[in-house]
Amino acid sequence: MASSILISSKFSPFHFPSPKSSLFLPSPTSLHFPSSNPPHFPSFPSKSLPKAKSLLISSSLAPTPPTPLRRPLYIPNHIPDPNYVRIFDTTLRDGEQSPGATLTSKEKLDIARQLAKLGVDIIEAGFPAASKDDFEAVTAIAKEVGNAEDENGYVPVVCGLSRCNENDIKAAWEAVKYAKRPRIHTFIATSGIHLEYKLRKSKEEVLDIARSMVRFARSLGCNDVEFSPEDAGRSDREFLYEILGEVIKAGATTLNIPDTVGITMPSEFGQLIADIKANTPGIENVIISTHCQNDLGLSTANTLAGACAGARQVEVTINGIGERAGNASLEEVVMAIKCRGEHVLGGLYTGINTQHIVMSSKMVEDYTGLHIQPHKAIVGANAFAHESGIHQDGMLKHKGTYEIISPEDIGLERSNEAGIVLGKLSGRHALKDRLKELGYELDDEQLGNIFWRFKAVAEQKKRVIDADLIALVSDEVFQPEVVWKLHDLQVTCGTLGLSTATVKLIGADGEEHVACSVGTGPVDSAYKAIDLITKEPVTLLEYSMNAVTEGIDAIATTRVLIRAEKSRISTNILTGEIVQRTFSGNGAGMDIVVSSVKAYIGALNKMLGFKEQYQTKTSIERTPVSA
Repeated sequence: MASSILISSKFSPFHFPSPKSSLFLPSPTSLHFPSSNPPHFPSFPSKSLPKAKSLLISSSLAPTPPTPLRRPLYIPNHIPDPNYVRIFDTTLRDGEQSPGATLTSKEKLDIARQLAKLGVDIIEAGFPAASKDDFEAVTAIAKEVGNAEDENGYVPVVCGLSRCNENDIKAAWEAVKYAKRPRIHTFIATSGIHLEYKLRKSKEEVLDIARSMVRFARSLGCNDVEFSPEDAGRSDREFLYEILGEVIKAGATTLNIPDTVGITMPSEFGQLIADIKANTPGIENVIISTHCQNDLGLSTANTLAGACAGARQVEVTINGIGERAGNASLEEVVMAIKCRGEHVLGGLYTGINTQHIVMSSKMVEDYTGLHIQPHKAIVGANAFAHESGIHQDGMLKHKGTYEIISPEDIGLERSNEAGIVLGKLSGRHALKDRLKELGYELDDEQLGNIFWRFKAVAEQKKRVIDADLIALVSDEVFQPEVVWKLHDLQVTCGTLGLSTATVKLIGADGEEHVACSVGTGPVDSAYKAIDLITKEPVTLLEYSMNAVTEGIDAIATTRVLIRAEKSRISTNILTGEIVQRTFSGNGAGMDIVVSSVKAYIGALNKMLGFKEQYQTKTSIERTPVSA
């Protein structure tokens, strides 16, 4: 008989005592749930709650929850099932503020499409008032992704960020209004340090601004308005309750509570949410949200603590990217809820299709150029790798000994367990099926391009595994719009003479351009030849290369980060900080020089695409903000 582990709920990491008995229980009049699925609430100490019971979990079973309920009907200020947690993805807004993570409009639209496949409830598509490019990207996402309803009636909310001023709010509404479910997210700082040094306003002034701007957003016709008190984690509690109560009266439907500087501990943040829930007038009429930065590495823990304390929306990003140390990671929060939601987190669940996690992670990694560290939870290269002999022995006997998550649950297929082995004799149909299993749904043109590159690799490697396919797809599909394209490359290098490179590029007009240069090595000489053709002097800030698989015949992936020597310099009007735009590029190939050249051209294409947009831009420069 399987042994059992006794887990007492008194060891729960989240304890938020409160004098109010209704702290963790929604108002009885607001609850709507099917009788077949009674609600589960976290075992937190409370005067009205019975003493927590112990849970018995069999050690022979993987801790996977039952199949989640169908996604509840979307109502801006109410969730029919009190256990459902909305996933608010801000990869395209806060995530893009990561240094070097510049995204083009096309890339933002691609990521938004993928986020819809993932099943996020809300997509924060950008900051429309910041620039013409941001405005157009948010508009495109609202029109396409914001109206792509699936057979179950799911369509993501499309949200635009704005500061608490009329111009920002108007721009946000003009961009998101085309979506079936548009949302305006407006914010203003509330902490003492922000009031004194940044805003230079009194509490009364900020209170009046917040109230009037939420009311203004509703007057435009938007019935879904989110309000954030920036730096809530360091704000005076009484002022926080007051301003939140006033914006609820003005028409806010979601209250987002940000730990803007990532300073709180999980117990503190959980208590903050609990206190807001207990002391804010009208709180039963809105959704409480969390937005946790990762400055102390606690963003995921804080987010889960907030959800346990009553928050029913969590703001996250793919791979945890974002300002400074980043945000709470979508994949970590979602998989924590999936694995422990039923037994530890009071029955919480989400509507995320977790099998699209790996694909989403890879797309964001390739588009932003921000590589994931190997030990990153859930999506890191080592997340499901086992090298220790003890671990390997356990895995061979039963995978549950060392894996609490099945890699297949997040869309990761083990290459040594795949049913199809791809080689030089494999056909287009086999390749298409394998790519679909990996989460890639390509059109005919993309599949054709990938197929011939796959055949070329298979001729040399004999057997092509999943990691090779992912690298090829990333190199072929996840690329910026073409300005310059590599046609031919020839290099000479070694110890007997100077390294030389001859490069042939094809321009956007279809004309061929050839240049030759010498350098300190083959990559240096090739880059200099490209510079002679493009006539765009740039500074190479970063260069890195990795082998996708083991062996001398491995595909190499290269990442570069560049900045134009005559870089466009702007000032962040919120902080006064000087901002210089950088651009990343990725390339893949069995020839490391070819891989390096592709990465460099990709970065140049992204830079030139932005340069063309800014030549006609009349709005203000994009301004990074943090909510």
